[in-house]
Amino acid sequence: MSIKLKTPEQIEKMRIAGKLAAEVLEVVEPYVKPGITTGELDQICYDHIVNVQKAIPANIGYLGYQHTSCISINDVVCHGIPNFEKKIKDGDILNIDITVIKDGYHGDTSKMYIAGKPTVTGERLCKVTQESLYKAISIIKPGIRLKEIGKTIQKYVESFGFSTVREYCGHGIGDVYHDDPQVLHYAGDDEGVILKSGMTFTIEPMINTGDWRTRTMKDGWTVKTKDHGLSAQYEHTLLVTDNGVEVLTLRSNEDFPRVIEHK
Repeated sequence: MSIKLKTPEQIEKMRIAGKLAAEVLEVVEPYVKPGITTGELDQICYDHIVNVQKAIPANIGYLGYQHTSCISINDVVCHGIPNFEKKIKDGDILNIDITVIKDGYHGDTSKMYIAGKPTVTGERLCKVTQESLYKAISIIKPGIRLKEIGKTIQKYVESFGFSTVREYCGHGIGDVYHDDPQVLHYAGDDEGVILKSGMTFTIEPMINTGDWRTRTMKDGWTVKTKDHGLSAQYEHTLLVTDNGVEVLTLRSNEDFPRVIEHK
């Protein structure tokens, strides 16, 4: 495994890319209402990245994918394909996942939205999923084992009776979209990786109301829960600092610190 430690110049480029990615999720938020299609939401993201930010949507052309975002609704765990037929319904929970390239570096982030009036279960799942991400971020500092991230997430979500998906994980990121290390969201093998200052990676827990197992649809992209239960996901791109962590994709309306320092 070859984990790249970023230079100060590379980190600054990642801050810019991360800020742009976060901005896209803020821009699209007012449009997430019952009646809009996932294709229309995707177009809003594309227009902002290309025309306003003068940046590149990383997903277009990646492994053959042809859309700016992945939009995953209700029992879709990840990689939901936007289209102009699928209308958002009242009470739907949906994840919008965006990756922006600026000056060769990636910013990767996602968040949950609730259209109209939420269901009790949907709202609770989204809240717990976001909190699990925050709890994992809060422990990050040089010297800890990578697997502590997954252990923290799994312990937290299982205390609410939820489960954490095993088949998909966070990843190293920089000038490469998906790089080493793999960041598991459960207590699994981390190959002995110890966090070091200058590491950049995503944490993106996918949390299900029922069983953690998933199934991939015939389109080769869309991943759903095997038991048809709801799924939620939040994602941030992170930098390990000299004594803590910096959230590179923090949104301006997010109630969480951008930098956490440990003594």
